Amino acid sequence: MTSPTGSSNGTAQATSERFFAVTAPGLKPIAAQELLQLGFRPDQPERDSTPGGVEFSGELRDLYRANLHLRSVSRVILRLGDFYAAAFSELRKKAGRLPWERWINPGRPLALRVTCHKSRLYHSGAVAERVAGAIGDRLGQAPPLQVFDQSSGADLPQLVLVRLERDLCTISLDSSGAGLHRRGYRLATAKAPLRETLAAAMLLASGWDGSASLWDPFCGSGAIPIEAACLAGRLAPGRSRRFAFMDWPGFNPPDWGELLQQAEDQRSDFQPQIWASDRDAGAVQMAQDNAARAAVSDRIEFSQAAISAAHPPPGPGWVVTNPPYGRRVSSGKDLRDLYARLGDVMRRTCPGWRFAILSNDPRLLAVSRLPVSRRISTDNGGLPVSIALGIVPPGR
Repeated sequence: MTSPTGSSNGTAQATSERFFAVTAPGLKPIAAQELLQLGFRPDQPERDSTPGGVEFSGELRDLYRANLHLRSVSRVILRLGDFYAAAFSELRKKAGRLPWERWINPGRPLALRVTCHKSRLYHSGAVAERVAGAIGDRLGQAPPLQVFDQSSGADLPQLVLVRLERDLCTISLDSSGAGLHRRGYRLATAKAPLRETLAAAMLLASGWDGSASLWDPFCGSGAIPIEAACLAGRLAPGRSRRFAFMDWPGFNPPDWGELLQQAEDQRSDFQPQIWASDRDAGAVQMAQDNAARAAVSDRIEFSQAAISAAHPPPGPGWVVTNPPYGRRVSSGKDLRDLYARLGDVMRRTCPGWRFAILSNDPRLLAVSRLPVSRRISTDNGGLPVSIALGIVPPGR
């Protein structure tokens, strides 16, 4: 068990803290690779059995940098401490020993999210009440409590996460605020939009590094091509938004400004061919508007075209796409012809290309006759899906 230490005067110390990068199901290996590429040291897989994300350590500046640069991660949380508690009095006493004043300004609204599993303290509401009381004990006043609704956008309360697992209580603090998929550019969305974090995960899982052409024939509101343009241009995904850590007492604006400048200095002018199309003119317009807000409209060629009339740029390259499936189409609509055409077009126009296709029905991908070498199971908006990866064979 550990608990963080630090001064009580609200100043950030250059001490090592424990962090946790939260991911959607199945995306943990992708997040771990991202962390390695950013110079972090995630816990070794054989020692890290924690589901839903990756543990890593660093200073507070590293927390800022993780939020700024991670593409496939849902949010980043700070581990305040963990301890055993089998009674409510013990829970309040031990939670009150944590240095809350380092992280929370008195009077700032809080939201508590509690999960209990196989513990003697199993009533989540009562656990939340004791932890809120412990925070009040430490800060000298009870914090106002609100419901955390990340869909509301700005002015979110500070989220405190409490997990009880076999009487081991782990208390964490969310550092991101709104989910990291909220890059700030996508104000217009098509039906059942793809989250930016999942779009980035598809690109990273496919092995696309921005050095070759990329085609998305079902671009919708543009998440995949926009994330591809940002990846190729080395544009930090969090460069245009706020984070919860900016409201912490120890937040260091000069450090944050320096990180933003470093990210700006790392930008690349290299522009691979990124081609995005959709049969829906409204979706294409939304994608173009979103690309303009992301400042990458000059890096993507958009067009309105059905899959049968679409043609990718000259290869070699990648097809990364999110075709219609499940909730993305009207009930009862047969998509087998669409997937068959997708497979025909890809075999005819881009043999040898790598592909990453998101779908919730393996039978539809089977109709495309595209050989899948690997699948990554995850979810999109609560719907189980998989990222199918492979290489396009030649022929019709």
